[in-house]
Amino acid sequence: MHTEEYIKERRRESLKDSFKKRRGKLEIIIDILSVAMKEAKKTEIVYKANLNFKRVGKYLPYLEEKGLIENIGSEYKTTEKGKQFLRDYQKMQEQLK
Repeated sequence: MHTEEYIKERRRESLKDSFKKRRGKLEIIIDILSVAMKEAKKTEIVYKANLNFKRVGKYLPYLEEKGLIENIGSEYKTTEKGKQFLRDYQKMQEQLK
């Protein structure tokens, strides 16, 4: 294999690896709910859940609509339903180990 072909192949493999490491919707939801267990402002959720404001701006209304998170003034808090969702997720993770 020529050097150029080798470099292209390595780039392709590295891109595949980075896509494998990307979080899915469920992992993002889990991260947001975890951060909001104690009241958290949107900025705190952005930084601690490693998201950007645009993405958080889409997820928070969705999670509110599903009853997993509630907006209390300028802060968000995971609801009882959200806490149960986290517990169920943790149980599933343990079953898969």
